Amino acid sequence: MALRGRPIGAVEDLGRWLADNGSSLTPAGQVVATFVVGSDGRLYLADRHSEHIACSGGRPVRSAGEIFFAGDGGEVDEVSNQSTGFCPEPESWEAVAQALDRIGIPHPGRFTAEFNFRRCPACGERNLVKEAIFECLLCGDELPQAWNFN
Repeated sequence: MALRGRPIGAVEDLGRWLADNGSSLTPAGQVVATFVVGSDGRLYLADRHSEHIACSGGRPVRSAGEIFFAGDGGEVDEVSNQSTGFCPEPESWEAVAQALDRIGIPHPGRFTAEFNFRRCPACGERNLVKEAIFECLLCGDELPQAWNFN
């Protein structure tokens, strides 16, 4: 699978990506993108409607989610680990922070929305844990407390 996310190694790269992809703003004036942090520690961006697996080119990642840039692209307003393709742990924030710091883009210092994912050992279904209820929504089996996507 070919890499579909654009590598962002400098503020200028982000500016070019926003110029090519930032025409559709949210009501809050933000540009939303799908992101991954590759195993190389670099930030990769793709259109918001892209799958994280496609953004990474099928390669392993250190984090993945959605990122919201201020309309001018000068800073990150919001960022989450929302990716049902990779199901990253909230602890993957450190990889995101390092990638953004390396580029020099201000950010909120944490995921502004965190998601906890677990795979059901009984049926294999991916689950989003809500309200700390560790129960598979498909088969009702108990989900593990520890993250289990490898």
